[in-house]
Amino acid sequence: MTYEWKIKLFAGLQERLGRSELILHSDRDNLTVRELKEMLAKEYPDHASLIAISFAARNHAYAADQMQLSARDELALLPPVSGGEEEPADGGENDGFYVITSEPIATDDVLRKVIVKEHGASLAFVGTTREWTEGQRTVHLEYEAYEPMAVAMMKQIGDEIAERWPGALCAISHRIGVVGLAETSVVIAVSAPHRESCYDASRYAIERLKQIVPIWKKEIWADGSEWKGHQKGPWDPTAVLNE
Repeated sequence: MTYEWKIKLFAGLQERLGRSELILHSDRDNLTVRELKEMLAKEYPDHASLIAISFAARNHAYAADQMQLSARDELALLPPVSGGEEEPADGGENDGFYVITSEPIATDDVLRKVIVKEHGASLAFVGTTREWTEGQRTVHLEYEAYEPMAVAMMKQIGDEIAERWPGALCAISHRIGVVGLAETSVVIAVSAPHRESCYDASRYAIERLKQIVPIWKKEIWADGSEWKGHQKGPWDPTAVLNE
């Protein structure tokens, strides 16, 4: 019996391979992540090095190399421009706190979700498109996301914040598509009983978002473009933020 394996592609991987999904056929219904990536590398030898450093996702959670996969799983290969925990995330209820949208984001709308009478501090981190980066002039940015997984990972960030700073609330909205100069790409709103916790939780949220949420940014310049990756140093998608 032959089993059909479907693997979604995103961002730079999708561009490099010229398709949004790969389809493999195998006589096995179960493979480890490592075995699947080895099969893909043999099928697409020109892209073997990129496949090797990409991360796999299984049913909207990052999958380590030793994890068992089934042909019935929803699978994706994620280019190395975001990170990922090895532990699956519990999607749970969203309640509108975690949003991926192609529409403009209103900061007050996101902040309003976390303001409650029990908290004396709230703040919003707003990320916008800047024109110049290291001497390179940006025309606009383009964002792409693996949407269901991105929402699950944002909820995981909120759960981590609630555990580290009891009572703290978090809401995150992130744009996809074209985001022009000075336009908002992300709003992270946090509230807590006291301002110290609020400041710390906000910093944690943006660093963690860059680390685990599968959202990719493409910088468009007047003379070209480039997918930009994790800018906190060497890319370590299994690292846990301990700050």
